[in-house]
Amino acid sequence: MIRTLLYHPATHEIEIGDETLIAAWQARPGTILWADFHDHAPHAELDMLVTRFGLHPLAIHDAQRSRHQPKIETFEDHVFILLKGLGPDKEEFEFETIQIALFIGARFLVSRASAASPSIDALWEVAQQDGALLAGGPDTLALRLARISVDRFLARLLTLEPRLEDLEQAIVSHPKDDILSDLMGYKTCLRKFRRVLLYHQQIFLDLLNNAPPQVRAERVHEIKDVYEHQERAGSLATLYYEVASDLIEGYISLASHRLNNIMKILTIVTAIFVPLSFLAGVYGMNFENMPELKSRSGYFVLLGVMGTIATILLLVFRRRRWL
Repeated sequence: MIRTLLYHPATHEIEIGDETLIAAWQARPGTILWADFHDHAPHAELDMLVTRFGLHPLAIHDAQRSRHQPKIETFEDHVFILLKGLGPDKEEFEFETIQIALFIGARFLVSRASAASPSIDALWEVAQQDGALLAGGPDTLALRLARISVDRFLARLLTLEPRLEDLEQAIVSHPKDDILSDLMGYKTCLRKFRRVLLYHQQIFLDLLNNAPPQVRAERVHEIKDVYEHQERAGSLATLYYEVASDLIEGYISLASHRLNNIMKILTIVTAIFVPLSFLAGVYGMNFENMPELKSRSGYFVLLGVMGTIATILLLVFRRRRWL
């Protein structure tokens, strides 16, 4: 599927259509085109991007790959930016990304997503109504898309904070193995968040320091804004990653503490019954010449000795505050 927006600077008119507007854009030198590709046949897409827009085939192959690290690459007449965007919002916190490829030229922006992109859809709705956004040029559109994308990263990360607080309370009050499982899952997602956001920070830092010709110098404030939000999102991901790690360590420490208490009680019980078992074992032997066996009060004396030993041990343990 290809959808296009064609902007006419002279009349401020916006045309909405499909690939047929590409020919109209080529025929009118002053116009600006945004072409968004999604679920298009790879070979047909490659041919169109090369012949109509003059994009580099290797960059197109990178854009069409299902997995590729974010990057920026500058060519003679366009710049290629590959970002990771978040998929549709879900109730559960999870990390599911899509590839968002941006080709920025002097008069065109080509975007391509590996799946439905809420960020692109949100910008598309705004751009249809806002001629000033298209009038700003392809670089303005690309930076606005990057800002929308990073805002979604921030929003997704901020949903995790109350969940981590709830888990912290649950660890103390109602510890369960499900808590540890949730924390391990969050930690894995946050590790991926952090890696992607570090890539994004490097991309926009490169743009800030060495902007290609297709991204004009007056866009420095927009670039800096996106970079700062990427940095903030990366810092939050790192913070929550550390919080999740601390909660995991806290859960394990509390579990170890509870286990130590159980083992201490079992040790005390064992320590009390060892001498009692010894006495029971001695007098359980079937020898004829055991004087105590002939005593009428021997049974009661032995029980008294056992009780005395148990009482003394309990008092000793209590005095040492083991009980």
